[in-house]
Amino acid sequence: MSTTQSERLRELLEPLVVSQGLDLEEIAVDSVGRKRVLRVVVDSDTGADLDQIADVSRELSAKLDETDAMGQGEYTLEVGTPGAERLLSEHRHYARAVDRLVRFQLAEGGELVARILDVDDEGLDLEVPGVKGRKATARRLGFPEIDRARVQVEFNRKDKKDMKEEEEA
Repeated sequence: MSTTQSERLRELLEPLVVSQGLDLEEIAVDSVGRKRVLRVVVDSDTGADLDQIADVSRELSAKLDETDAMGQGEYTLEVGTPGAERLLSEHRHYARAVDRLVRFQLAEGGELVARILDVDDEGLDLEVPGVKGRKATARRLGFPEIDRARVQVEFNRKDKKDMKEEEEA
């Protein structure tokens, strides 16, 4: 049996999130002054659009209203997605980050910034950007070698569609 409020909330809410075609990534209950905030983070392989977020938010709110999972006090429900610089902790997170630049904290110490090219059950195939005009290099990184990984925001990177259009022109 679940012991923490977050675990009980996960058991209650996860089936609703899954029924909407999404994954329940995180649940957090925080106190903000006298009010409590229930933050629910959802995602999917194709991302979650605003309509999906609104639909799942209504479903979760209705379920919470019919139970006493949040107790008697007032609270605010916030439903959202992981954000641009998400922490990667599950296999599906890495798969969703293919073609993205990621900062890895390595288990042996040190740091690596590389682009994820492919993901399998054992680890990742990466492209490590070249330094000072050098070509990028390939590297294989097994999951046990990774302590932490976080997606990096790229403001000036062209997507594959832009690069294809330039090649055709």
